[in-house]
Amino acid sequence: MSGALQAVDPTSGSSLLAAFGALAVLVALFAESGLLVVGFFLPGDTLLLPAGVLCATGDGSGPHLSLWQVMLCAAVGSVAGAQLGFLIGRHGGRTALARTRSGRLRSAAARGEALLRRYGYRKAIVLGRFVPVVRTVLGPLAGMLDVPTRTFTVWQIVGSLLWSQSMVLAGYWLGAAVPGIEHYLWLLVAAAVVVSLLPLLFRSRKDSPPG
Repeated sequence: MSGALQAVDPTSGSSLLAAFGALAVLVALFAESGLLVVGFFLPGDTLLLPAGVLCATGDGSGPHLSLWQVMLCAAVGSVAGAQLGFLIGRHGGRTALARTRSGRLRSAAARGEALLRRYGYRKAIVLGRFVPVVRTVLGPLAGMLDVPTRTFTVWQIVGSLLWSQSMVLAGYWLGAAVPGIEHYLWLLVAAAVVVSLLPLLFRSRKDSPPG
């Protein structure tokens, strides 16, 4: 057992799912949504899609996961993590951000703040769940900016459920519709990474000055 745990790659969705099953979804999404220090390095979209696939397949070539367990763990992990991040931001987030030397963290915080100010709290909180990196900083940032607790809680629940459940169900549909797709999870993960980065690429092109 200790050897198996040592072989687990915490940045690999497939590795986490093979080792811990649905529990990996809960823990990874909780950390990604609420813990700035480690959230950037954990899979989100790249964990949910393969988890959905393995709910429909996983017969002998990989772990078979229960759909209701994965959906429940995804919901609990993403909702609880975002709420924890909000509380951390409300009680000391400004100090932590001021002390950080991470340019990536500062850049993500700036994008999150721009999202909140441009679209308003409700829309930004929901949309931010679908943008990698931004969803890690959005909760703490909302706490730092004194977003009302009720507003953040209601809309982060909406956004967390829409994001996590749709990703799992998309993977489940692919697993059921495409025979043998479980043998190519790495391609699915790569596609998830590309799709999840599209909002950032479009935003970057829109904000770049004309040549």
